[in-house]
Amino acid sequence: MPKNETKDEAKQKIGELVERFRYNLNVYKKSAYNETQVRREFIDPFFEALGWDVSNKQGHAEQYKDVVHEDAIKVGRSTRAPDYSFRIGGLRKFFVEAKKPAVNIKDDVAPSYQLRRYAWSAKLPLSIVTDFEEISVYDCRIKPGQKDKASVGRIGYYTFEEYPDKLDEIYDVFSKDAVLKGSFDQYAQSTKGKRGTAEVDNEFLKEIESWREILAKNIALRNPEVSIHELNYAVQKIIDRVIFLRICEDRGIEPYGQLHPTANSTNIYTHLLNHFKLAELKYNSGIFNFGADAVTPQLEIDDKVLKTIIQSLYYPKSPYEFSVLGVEILGNVYEQFLGKVIRLTAGHQAKVETKPEVKKAGGVYYTPQYIVDYIVGNTVGKLVAGKTPEEIAEIKIPDPACGSGSFLIGAYTHLLRYHLDWYVENKPKKHKKAVFQVKENEWYLTTDEKKRILLNNIYGVDIDSQAVEVTKLSLQLKVLENESRESVDQQVKLGTEGILPNLGGNIKCGNSLIGPDFYDAGQTTLFDEDEMRRVNVFDWDDAGRGFGEIMGRGGFDCVIGNPPYVRQELLKEQKGYFKDHYQVYQGTADLCAYFIEKGVSLLQSGGYFSYIVANKWMRANYGKPLRQWLKTKRIEEIVDFGDLQVFQNATTYPCIMRISNGKPSSTFGVTQVETLEFSDLGTYVEKHQYTVNQDGLDDGGWALVDKETRALLDKLRKTGVPLGEYVDGKIYYGIKTGLNEAFVIDSSTRDKLITEDPKNAELIKPFLAGKDIKRYQPPCSKRYLILIPKGWTNQKSGGVKDAWNWLQNNYPGVASHLKPFSEKAQKRYDKGEYWWELRACDYYIEFEKPKIAYLIFQVKPTFTFDDGGNYCNNATYIIPNKDLLLLGILNSKLGWFLISSYCTQIQNGYQLIFKYFGKIPICTIDSYNPAEKAQHDKLVSLVDNMLDLQKKYDKTRMERDKELYERQIKIVDAQIDRLVYDLYGLTKGEIGIVEEE
Repeated sequence: MPKNETKDEAKQKIGELVERFRYNLNVYKKSAYNETQVRREFIDPFFEALGWDVSNKQGHAEQYKDVVHEDAIKVGRSTRAPDYSFRIGGLRKFFVEAKKPAVNIKDDVAPSYQLRRYAWSAKLPLSIVTDFEEISVYDCRIKPGQKDKASVGRIGYYTFEEYPDKLDEIYDVFSKDAVLKGSFDQYAQSTKGKRGTAEVDNEFLKEIESWREILAKNIALRNPEVSIHELNYAVQKIIDRVIFLRICEDRGIEPYGQLHPTANSTNIYTHLLNHFKLAELKYNSGIFNFGADAVTPQLEIDDKVLKTIIQSLYYPKSPYEFSVLGVEILGNVYEQFLGKVIRLTAGHQAKVETKPEVKKAGGVYYTPQYIVDYIVGNTVGKLVAGKTPEEIAEIKIPDPACGSGSFLIGAYTHLLRYHLDWYVENKPKKHKKAVFQVKENEWYLTTDEKKRILLNNIYGVDIDSQAVEVTKLSLQLKVLENESRESVDQQVKLGTEGILPNLGGNIKCGNSLIGPDFYDAGQTTLFDEDEMRRVNVFDWDDAGRGFGEIMGRGGFDCVIGNPPYVRQELLKEQKGYFKDHYQVYQGTADLCAYFIEKGVSLLQSGGYFSYIVANKWMRANYGKPLRQWLKTKRIEEIVDFGDLQVFQNATTYPCIMRISNGKPSSTFGVTQVETLEFSDLGTYVEKHQYTVNQDGLDDGGWALVDKETRALLDKLRKTGVPLGEYVDGKIYYGIKTGLNEAFVIDSSTRDKLITEDPKNAELIKPFLAGKDIKRYQPPCSKRYLILIPKGWTNQKSGGVKDAWNWLQNNYPGVASHLKPFSEKAQKRYDKGEYWWELRACDYYIEFEKPKIAYLIFQVKPTFTFDDGGNYCNNATYIIPNKDLLLLGILNSKLGWFLISSYCTQIQNGYQLIFKYFGKIPICTIDSYNPAEKAQHDKLVSLVDNMLDLQKKYDKTRMERDKELYERQIKIVDAQIDRLVYDLYGLTKGEIGIVEEE
C-alpha cells in the first residue's frame, strides 16, 4: 500500500517533474506529443505526489477508487467525459481535464468551456484544466456560456515553473490530505457567492419551469377539452420523457442527438411520440407506458413550443452535460419543481401557481445529501450489515412521503454498494447473474440484479401523483447508471421483460396518514371529487392498492424520510380523523406529529425508523402528546441542529430522530450539533454524542441534556419556585399598535402637540422599542406612544354619538395627526371600539410602575430596570416590581443557563415566551434567616451598584473614564455571578457545567 505523500516529499517529486519537463520542453510542445503521453509521464505522477492513488495501486473496487479515469463517450470528434474524477469515499470532489502541452490553456476557450460544463453539471465547485505546462483552476459554479473567454471563472493559474514555489497553495486545496481535512471545501466556500455564480440545480429548475409554463399555456390553448388534472399530468409526462431520453443520450445509452433533428421538422410532437413509443418497447417502464396513458397521444402542441424545449437541451444553447448530472441533483430540481401546480382560469388559460401548503411553509426544502446518507447509514446500514443478498431480499424500506425520492435513492444506492461489495468479496465469478467483470478489480452489478434489488427492497408513497412519477423516474435512472448502449441493446435482443422495472407496485400514490375509513366516520361527502383528490386516502393493508402482503407479515423493516411540514390551519377537514386515529393528536399539531406515529406503526419488530423533522415538538404545547407517546418507544438517538441552516436559505430548527421497534430503553443518545463545518456527520455525532435518561424527561417540554446537567437542573428546580409563581403571574407583553406609523411619534411631533395644547400630554407616553432595552442600562428613548385605549373615548365623552367629532373638539392636535392614517387604522386587527383606539389591554397602568423590562428574543441576558414610566413595544415583556434580586439572577450566568435550558432556541438565541420562561426556578429568600437575608441584601446592593455604574458609564464622555467604568462593571458582574451561585448552593463542579454551557 503506497504511503501518503507529505508536503515535503510532494515538493521534491514535483520539483523533479518540473526539471524533466523544462529540459525537454521543445519536444513536449510539439503536436506529436499527445495527451495520453503527458498524462502518463507528468499529470499522473503530479497528482500521485499530492497523495492520490491515481493508478489504483491499492486495488480498490471501482466504487472506492481515489481516481476514476472516465470512459469517454465519443460523439463525432468530441469527447463527452472528463479525464479524471477525484473522489473521497466514492463521492466526486473535483474533475481534472487533461490536454497536451501544445494546447494554450491560458487563452484557448474550448478546454475551459469543456471542463466547466462537466463540473457545473455535476455541481462540483472547483475543477482543473492542465497540460502540466499550465494549471488553470476554475470556479465551476459560474454558469458556462459558449462565448465565455478562457478567463471566465478562473480563480487560479500556475505555470510549471511556479509549481515548486507555489506548491503550498496547490497542496493545501487539492492534495488528498487537504480534501480529507476539509480544506478543499473551506476554500470552495470562501470563493462562493461571487458575481455570476449560478448553480446547476437552480438553473435547470428555471429551465424546466419555463418548459412547464409554455407547455401548459399551449396545451390549454390548443386542447380545450383537457381538464386541470389531465393538463398537470400531460405537462409532467412530456418533460419527464424528454429529460429521460436526453440523459440516456449523454450517458451513451441512446444515440446522441436523436431528438435534435425533430426540432427543425414540422409536426414535432408526432416525431416525439414516435421516439417515446420506441422507448416504450425498449424500456417497458411506467415512463413510456402508453397503455395507461390516454391523454398525451391525443394532444396538439405547437412546433415552436417543442422546438424551444428541444434546442435548449443541445449545444450550443445548452450548458448541461447530462452524463454527469446525478440523480441526486435531478431530485433537488424536481423537489422545487413540484412545489408549484398548474391552474386553469375560467377562460381555460393555464396559470402556474405555488401550492398553498408550500406557500404557508415558506418554500420547498430539499434534504441535503449528508443528512440522507446519515439517516440511511444508521437505518438501512444497520439492517443489512453482515447479511447475504438472500437475507437482504426480505428487507422492505418505505418512505411514506417520498417527494422526489431523495431518501429512496439514498437507500437504493446504499444497497447497490453493499451488494457489489458482498459479491466481490465472496468469489464474484460464482455469481455471474449478479455481477460482471470489465477488467481487473472492476466489477459491476448486472441490470437484472439492480432491478431485483429495487423491486425487493424499495417502496414509497406520496399524496402527489406527480411526485410519485418523479420518484420512479429517479430510481429508473439510477438503474441505468454504468449501463452502455451495447448492454441495453443486448438485453433488448435477449427479449427480457424490459430493461427497466415497472415500479407501479412499489411506488404508490395516496395519503399515508388517512385510510378509507375517513369516509366511514362521516368526515366528508363521499362524492365530492375535489375533496377526494385532495385527501387521497390510502390503505396500507390493501393487498392490491397498498402493501397488504408486507403489512400482513408484520410490517416494514425500515421507515425513513423527511415528512412535509404542513401547518395545522390547513388540516381542518382532517383533524377529526387524526383525533380518532392518532395518539399524538393535538389540535394545533402540524402534520409531522402524525407522520412520526404512522412511520413507527409501520415497523415490524426490530425495525428502524428515522426522520428529519422540525424540533419544535420538543417544547411546544402541541408536542406534549407526542412527547408522552415517544416515551413509550425505544428512542435510539436524537441529533439536534438547533438554529443551524441545514436546509438552503431557511432556518427550520431540524433534528434527526431514530427509533427502533423494541422495548423502551432507559437512555438514548443525543447530539447537539453546533456547526455544519464537518467532513462527516457520523464522525461528528460519534465524537459529540452524550446519553440522556429517558425517564427524566418532562412531558411539559424536553431539555435534552446529559445526566450531570439533568441532575443540576433538577437541583435548581427544587431550590426555587417557577418564575411565573414567583411574580404571581405578573409578566406582561409589550404593546402592539397595529400601525406604528400613526401611533408612535418622535420627540419633535410630541413637543409640537403639547405646545399646541398641554392637555395632549395625557395621551402621550414615552415608548421603548426592543433596541432600547440593554443589560442593566437605564432605558431611554426619543419615541412616544399616542395611548388611547379601547373604551377611553366612550368613557371620556359620555358615549356621544359623534365620537370622532368629540375627539377633534377636545384633542384637535392628536386628531389632526391621526386623521391621515384613518383608512389603514380601520383595517388593522389591533384596534379598539374606534379606529383611533388601541386594542383592549388590562395592564396599561403596569407600564407606569417600576419594572424589570426585557427582550423577548435574546442572544445574551438582556434585562434592565425601568422606573421612568416607559411603555414598551411588542418586542419586550415587563415584570412590574422593583425586585433587584430577581434582576441580578436573570442577568447572571446561571440565569442564562436556565433560560437556555427552558426556552426555545431561535436564530442563534432564545425566545423568552412566558409558557417556557415562566418555568425557570427562582431562588426564594427566608427573610427571617439572617444568613439568607445577608445574601439577599448583598446581592441587591451589588445590582444597585451595577445600575449606578451603567448610568455613569452612559453619561461619561472621557474615554479613560469609560475604561475605568468598564473594568468596575466587569468586577461587579463577576461578584453577582458568584453570589447567585451561592444562593442556589452550587458546587465547583456544577459551576463548571453552567460556565461550559
